[in-house]
This record gives sequence, structure tokens and C-alpha cells, in this order.
Amino acid sequence: MLNATMWLSADSLHSHPNSFDSPRPSRPQASSFLQMNYKILIPIPFLLQDHCFYHGHVSGHPESWVAVSTCSGIRYSQQRQNKDYEKTKARIMEIANYVDKFYRALNIRVPLIGLEVWTDRDQCIVTEEPNATLWSFLQWRQKLKSRKKHDNAQLLTGVIFKGTTIGMAPLEGMCSLENSGGINVDHSELSIGAAATMAHEIGHNFGMSHDHDGCCVEATADQGGCVMAAATGHPFPRVFSRCSKRDLDSYFQKGGGMCLYNMPNMKDLVGGKKCGNGFVEEGEECDCGEVDECTNDCCNANNCTLKEEAQCAHGVCCQGCKLKQAGTMCRGPAGACDLPEYCTGASPYCPTNVYLLDGSSCQYGFAYCYNGMCLTHEQQCLQLWGYGARPAHDACFEDVNAAGNAFGNCGKDDHGNYMKCEKSDAKCGKIQCHSAAKKPKGTNAVSIDTTIKTGGIEVKCRGTYVYSTQDGQGDLPDPGLVMTGTKCGEGKVCRDRRCQNASFTELETCIAHCHGNGVCNSNGNCHCNRGFAPPFCEKPGLGGSVDSGPVQYDSECLHTHTHIVISGVLFCCFLTEKPEQQHHVLTSSVLMCRPLEEALFTQQANSGDHRVIVYQT
Repeated sequence: MLNATMWLSADSLHSHPNSFDSPRPSRPQASSFLQMNYKILIPIPFLLQDHCFYHGHVSGHPESWVAVSTCSGIRYSQQRQNKDYEKTKARIMEIANYVDKFYRALNIRVPLIGLEVWTDRDQCIVTEEPNATLWSFLQWRQKLKSRKKHDNAQLLTGVIFKGTTIGMAPLEGMCSLENSGGINVDHSELSIGAAATMAHEIGHNFGMSHDHDGCCVEATADQGGCVMAAATGHPFPRVFSRCSKRDLDSYFQKGGGMCLYNMPNMKDLVGGKKCGNGFVEEGEECDCGEVDECTNDCCNANNCTLKEEAQCAHGVCCQGCKLKQAGTMCRGPAGACDLPEYCTGASPYCPTNVYLLDGSSCQYGFAYCYNGMCLTHEQQCLQLWGYGARPAHDACFEDVNAAGNAFGNCGKDDHGNYMKCEKSDAKCGKIQCHSAAKKPKGTNAVSIDTTIKTGGIEVKCRGTYVYSTQDGQGDLPDPGLVMTGTKCGEGKVCRDRRCQNASFTELETCIAHCHGNGVCNSNGNCHCNRGFAPPFCEKPGLGGSVDSGPVQYDSECLHTHTHIVISGVLFCCFLTEKPEQQHHVLTSSVLMCRPLEEALFTQQANSGDHRVIVYQT
């Protein structure tokens, strides 16, 4: 589930489009969901017409693209809503409808699960300084997780940021407790504008960088270009480039997005139970969509029941309408910090994804696992500079990052000023590398080369500075900063731009129960080595854990495709599954995202005086 927080000025749409073909609502939409009112701190219902959001194309033009709301008449252009909460919420759902459409091309769904509107006071700092707003919102989002389980959160606001920045999100932040979210300005008269920005920022969370020259061959400038362009305007982009898709694949291959493999609670989906919405809900045996779109041989589309003799219709543990044998591997490990899962023989779905508990050793003891990823300075140098790059001498980090300027720092303070790194925090500031490359990867990245002397020897330090085309404001926190969770010393990791003691109490407690014959997974349970049985690895057995399903070592590893569903403004994110395919579920606050494929706009943002928080699964 991906839940995101949005600030939204009250606006809506009016107009009359050309005729278009749209045989069905695009996804389940809200008949009711929960709005949190901070004045009274209780959930209150919000009612909206059922199934009034559509995807389709213009009649006679099969290559055309339309996403429409008919909840208040067909609407295409925005007008001021004068603090009308109902119209504000309707606009949010239109934005969600567009984001869902964008991400479907990447097999990601974005169902709506809820939202929060801040009408009394802001729950985090929201100013014209985007960095301060982003980090304040991400800190607030950590508190949100305790009352609303989610994978990602997005804030939508009417406050206009400095320069041309209309959104900001941490790169590869998806699923991270500290960094899984973003901020977005409601900057356009058209809801598709805010949707394009939100899709862009979610893309950054998924590891997508800005497109460089030659990336976007999927759409011309007249067609809006691609979602991950560094700068764009009207017409707004709707498609992801091949470079974005490659970035997404790379992110998953190295273990990113571990929270996305789990199916969301279908009771959280907005719109209520409905056969034909593509989600298997209570009382349904299957759901393959509307009758005219269903291609599933195991499911009756008209009543969402299994066909005669079928045991299942969906899930990676379902093949030919039959459940796969218990012990069949359904999800292999993705990276050094992931663990495999196996079919149970009783469910068509792969067990909930688990991975090594944070703090587990990886990279031969030189790094720690963090959110299922093994984060190292080496990996980041390779990502920024390419093949052959490696971290520079420690003296480079200490000398360059003590400057407290654009080229060496430990991030920015609440006023947007660069902060100097203390010596103890230097390896959590700007990454310093050795590389034979002429420049870092990316069209707007330049090398900052510094030569220092250490031990009587001259050492070349190479940093990365990413600039914007206009006033230095961009939509990414500096990608040249060391990533959160990177090991910076024994028992220490980078967090909030400082090298802090890492608490491994949970890991130490768990390991003590595994009798030296296993590792600990993200649920705090032992994952036993082959030859030992869970739960505590002290007895003979096949290995695995109580969470992973029964191990069968002669089973073949399946090659599966990853699908994700994103939900926002109370959206649900999860990956959709088909037979022989694997689904990912993204639970986030306000928006849920799944790998699909911002942009810097110069248009004026709509000034609004209430904030909307959206939750996605």
C-alpha cells in the first residue's frame, strides 16, 4: 500500500471533450473513504459518486489517449473551488486517475484508499524552501506509519516553491522509513499537470533519474515528451522513456522496493467491493476485470467465480488453473539482502516478501543491509560514474565536505544553506570517488575535482554536482550525497546526513534464537540454513523460515515479471499478478506507486489554504 500526503487547493474541471471510447471505469473509485480532520481527530466519511473515472481513446483514433472524470459532468479545465472540500477531493481523485493511467504502462496500478486534508494547521513545515518542506514532511510521514501502514507518501500543496521547482523526492527512497515520499505543487489549471509531477516524483523514489538526450523516443515534444524529463510544460507528459524503464529494472535488480511484493488489504481499497475491478475482494474467488477485457481462462468474469475444476485464477503459485506444488520457489532473492519465498500449496499467491533484517552484514562485512538493499560507497560511485569507479581516500571526504558549499557539504539546513560536515560525519556528505571517466553520468552532472595531500602524496578527489538549467533549484535532493543506510563506521550508518550509531538490538536478539544455523529476516524470525528447520534452526530440516513457505530444493526457480500497484490520496499500491507473474504491493501514505514509467514547470501554482493528505496501497 502506498499512502501519500497531499496539499491541494480547491479546484475543479469543466468542459466538453470530443467523443471518446471508454467502455468501463478504469479502476475502483471511491464511494466512501476516510478523511482525517485534525480539528477533531476522528475519521469522517466522504461520499463520492461511484465509478465515474474512465480511461479510453477518441473515437476513430485508436492511438489517442483519454482519462476522464464524469463525477460532476465531463470536465477538462480547472476553475477555482473556493474552499469547496468536495470539489477538492474530486480533483484529487482525477489526479489519481491520471497517475494510475501513467503507471499502467509499467504494470503498476494506483487505486485510491484515502486522504487527509489539513484545514486547521499544517502537520509539518511547508514553506517556499523545498528542501525544508521535503524533510519536514518525511519526518511527519514516519509518525504516520504508526497509525496507517503504507509504503510511500506524497504531499500536494498550493505553496509555490522557490525558483522553478514544483516537486522534490529522494532518489531510490521507495519503501525506506526515512525517504519514501515526495512533495508536489498543484501548479497547473489541469489536473493532469499535478499528476505528471506526482508520477515524476514517484519515479525518483523508484530510482528513475532525469532523462538525458536521446532517452525519450516514445513521445515527441508536441505530445508532451516523457515523464522523467528534467523540465517540461504543456502539453504534459504521459509516458515513460526507455531510460526510465532501465532505471526501474536496475533498482529492482539490486534489491530495491522490497515492500512492494506484498498484496494490500483489499478492504482498504476505495470504491467498495465490485466484481470487475480487477481486485479479488471478500466474497470473490477471482476477478479478471470487466467481461470484455478478461483474458483469464480460469475465471468467470460475469460473477467473479472460478470456472469448473479450477483451483485458482491468479497468482504466481497458480499455473493452468491449478495450485503449484508446495515448495516451488515463487520469488528468488533479489540482491544480497533478500531471501527466497516458496509456494505453500494452499494459496495461489507467493508468501509475503521478507528480507534480511536491517543491520545484517553484507558485502563481505563492509556494509549493512537496509530495507533489503546492501548500500555501499562503492555502489554509489559506480552508479554516478560508471564502470571502474571506486570511493576516494577517506581524506577526500574529510577535506572536501568540511567546506560547506555546493561542492562539499552534509546537505542543507531548513533555510536552504549548505552545512559543513564534521569530521566524524564526512562519509555521509558528498560522495567522493576515483574514476577515469571524463564526467559523471547524466547530462546535467559535472565533475568537481579536488587535489589534496595526505601522507605526503597527492590524491585526486572527484565529486558530482548536478545543476538545473535555470536557477540551481531542482526536484531532487542532491544525488551526489551518500545514501541513507550506508555504513560509515563499525556499528554506524548514515542517517539525516550524520554518521550515527545503528541500533541492532532486534538483530542481536533474533540471532541469539537461531542457534548459529541461520540468519534473521525482516519479521524478526530465523531463516534457517539448509539442513535445519524453522523456527529456531536447532532441529534437522530443509531450511527456510515460518514466513517463507516450505522449502523444496529440487524445485525450479521461476523467472517472474514484477508488477506494482500504486495508490495515492489514499491510494493503494501493489503489483498485479497474472499466472507465471509476480505482483508487488506498494503500501504508501497518500500515493501508492509501482514501477511505471517531475518535471520543472514554470507555470503559476494555484494558491490554496488547505492541505490534502492521500494514502495509497
